[in-house]
Amino acid sequence: MKKKISEMDDWLRPEYDLSKLTVVARGPGRERKGKHTVDLAPDVAPLFPTSDSVNEALRLLVRVARKSEIEVGK
Repeated sequence: MKKKISEMDDWLRPEYDLSKLTVVARGPGRERKGKHTVDLAPDVAPLFPTSDSVNEALRLLVRVARKSEIEVGK
């Protein structure tokens, strides 16, 4: 026969409301708000040691692409 659990057997105090807790993602699988993660190929990764260097290269590429679109459109 199973033992009936009374309120006194519960070790968690009533003032602890766990429903109001926020969940914090930890570890490599977490997503950061407003940030995107991209895996670089092994042969390219050494050329871009920081995220700033990747962003700078991508901005340059965008400027070149826009400039070539303007010149082709003439």
